[in-house]
Amino acid sequence: MNAFPGCAALLALALASGAFAGSVSAGGRDDDDDRSGGGWRISTVSSKPHLVSGGNALVRIEVPRGIALSEVRVTLDGTAVTSMFRPDPAGHALLGVVSGLNVGKNRLSASAHGRGKAGTDLTLVNYPITGPIVSGSHQSPFICQTQSFRLPDGSFLGAALDENCSAPTHVHYLYRSSAGGGLRPLPSTANLPGDAGMTTTAHGVTVPFVVRVETGTMNRGIYQNAILHDPTSEPAPSPFSPPRGWNKRLIALHGGGCPGGWHIQGAAQGANILDVTRLGEGYALFINTLNHPSNSCNAFLAGETTMMGKEHFIETFGAPSFTVSTGCSGGAYTSLQIADAFPGLFDGVHISCTYPDALSIALSGLDSRLLSRYYLTGNPAGFSEAQIVAVSGHKGARAWYDLALQSGRTDPVPGRVDPIPVGLLGPYTSAVWNPVVPVSARYHPVANPGGARPTIFDGTRNIYGIDRATGFALRPFDNVGVQYGLEALNAGKITKAQFLDLNERIGGYDQDANYVSQRTVGDVGAIRRAHQSGVTLGGGGGLASIPVFDTSLIYDDDQVYHYQWFHFAARERIKQANGHTKNHVMWRGGAPITDLLGGTPSPVGQAINQLVATESWNTFIAWVKAYKADASHAPDLVKVLRHKPAAAVDGCFTQSTTPQFIAEPQTFSSTPDTQCNALWPSYSFPRKEAGGPLHANTLKCRLQRLDPRDYAVAFTADEWARLERIFPDGVCDWSKRGVGQTGVVTWASFGPSPVNLIYDVTRGKHRGDDDDDDH
Repeated sequence: MNAFPGCAALLALALASGAFAGSVSAGGRDDDDDRSGGGWRISTVSSKPHLVSGGNALVRIEVPRGIALSEVRVTLDGTAVTSMFRPDPAGHALLGVVSGLNVGKNRLSASAHGRGKAGTDLTLVNYPITGPIVSGSHQSPFICQTQSFRLPDGSFLGAALDENCSAPTHVHYLYRSSAGGGLRPLPSTANLPGDAGMTTTAHGVTVPFVVRVETGTMNRGIYQNAILHDPTSEPAPSPFSPPRGWNKRLIALHGGGCPGGWHIQGAAQGANILDVTRLGEGYALFINTLNHPSNSCNAFLAGETTMMGKEHFIETFGAPSFTVSTGCSGGAYTSLQIADAFPGLFDGVHISCTYPDALSIALSGLDSRLLSRYYLTGNPAGFSEAQIVAVSGHKGARAWYDLALQSGRTDPVPGRVDPIPVGLLGPYTSAVWNPVVPVSARYHPVANPGGARPTIFDGTRNIYGIDRATGFALRPFDNVGVQYGLEALNAGKITKAQFLDLNERIGGYDQDANYVSQRTVGDVGAIRRAHQSGVTLGGGGGLASIPVFDTSLIYDDDQVYHYQWFHFAARERIKQANGHTKNHVMWRGGAPITDLLGGTPSPVGQAINQLVATESWNTFIAWVKAYKADASHAPDLVKVLRHKPAAAVDGCFTQSTTPQFIAEPQTFSSTPDTQCNALWPSYSFPRKEAGGPLHANTLKCRLQRLDPRDYAVAFTADEWARLERIFPDGVCDWSKRGVGQTGVVTWASFGPSPVNLIYDVTRGKHRGDDDDDDH
């Protein structure tokens, strides 16, 4: 299930127009990825040495200049594997794909006897291609869908071979006709058809437009990679003989959505890997069904899957000069979260229709649903629609309702009816399941209390943890001390009586998303781990030092919850973590959501999106190419800022069929205080209207005593006493970091890898869960 109907079409439009593409580094290495001694250096190229998968690793051995490469002997656990290595043209070194690794630790040694220091060694820790490595225990139940996954030739992948949804690997060749159009199956790998077209890549190399597409299973998902390769004239691809048409750039693709993204392998990728524009330019692309949030709404699992997919790509074709990630909606937050939590996998992200993370949608939706319950089931204080909108912060009531509808992704109880008015995407829907999950496996509080729970929290239970009393995932939602409507009160838009009544009655939720009269207390351990894992985007990991290019693509603050404040929230988190946003560029302007929901596209929206897609991509890729070519020893951020193109500045586009770019810093405002804010205003959200920060990353606020100076109105003694009863422990102090709020722990593990282990749900609490100041 997509984030909204038509998301697949939106992604296809963006790909076709160049909205998505990317570039990457060699393989996420850091200084701990090698063992050196006496001029020797052995390092992994395809992955970190403690995070190898599938029994293979691309390894580079630097040899002292006084030793001939022919003298070097390489062993794996004592067995000679020298034949797996060849001289590396890039230096006095050997390069080889070491295969046959056992699950667990493997010792790789290189030596040359009688020549000074004998050599060096490196421990490779290998995990099964089925995973997991760092994402924690496998989700159960898990429905295989290999039999429904369509291959490029129109056939299907076939029935799964085991409980891990494994399937044989297939390689298909497609070609583009000289007459144009899409890709079609290559009739023979021995000879090209007479109508085979040619393409000239971004590197100026002209080759037959023939594409190799590999499909297989990895980490229980279905992966694909695609690259130009002509089997009729080129050798089989390898790190020693990469395809001639590959421009050495790699694009990571992601799908969209979230609701329904649990307990399934997925039968679709959510993005088009057969993008003739990017393939024709020489880019390689890769994806996995678990990088499509409609199949798996777990960005940390998507990061592990990306890590494995990139490793396999490098072992098959060689290291790219750079890798970028791209996506819209769920693909945008997946790009951001993986880039931040797993630095080195991506060298830049190019995103549209942005959210910081799926959690931000859910948590703001929960606030909005609490408000909707108050207003739509009595409205005892008599709020007008204008007052309701003021408290919500949104442009209008419909925008508030549509965000409230998104709380359905937190609700495991099937068939719940809610008074939220029906939107363009339908009514409130709880317990959203993909139809392939059998009813017998699904949670029901009475009929099947032990069933699988379809929520954003339970789908990521390895990170949030488990309530031992219920077996349900712990939840980070917390509204203790939140003064709903505070800004509206201080602005004179609502009365004291309305403010008091709303906050007195607002209530919260239990773990089944039922309304309860008391406010919800979020679990501090779950909150802390959400920050550590990057499940709530922090911005201080990999995003601190790579180009981030954010475009609207969708502009619609009226409905369907693709609101501009989410773009600004992501940017504010980068600023909060790093003190600046110099590596972040925002271009605003796009089509309304109705253009992408089956309606007639507006000429203005189409013109803006096509221009933005083309120009932003060209600027972005020039930026990544330039900084990655900088061979100096300067920090990455210095290189990124040193090579930032003149065109890589904030701005927006005029609303015209011939849109013009307005260069000006982008600011969050619904008033016409700048040209861009006049054209593309941004509206707020309930927690900000309660005094909270724009970054929306304070999941549980720290409390302070009530202070009359914080209010623009004077309360009577009785009103103040009532306020004290409503907030007996105090109200939110938004000037302080949140309870449990910490930076992302990069390259973290939730098991089974013991390296950088944060938490193992199978063993209970682990690092950092019981800090006294968080209770």
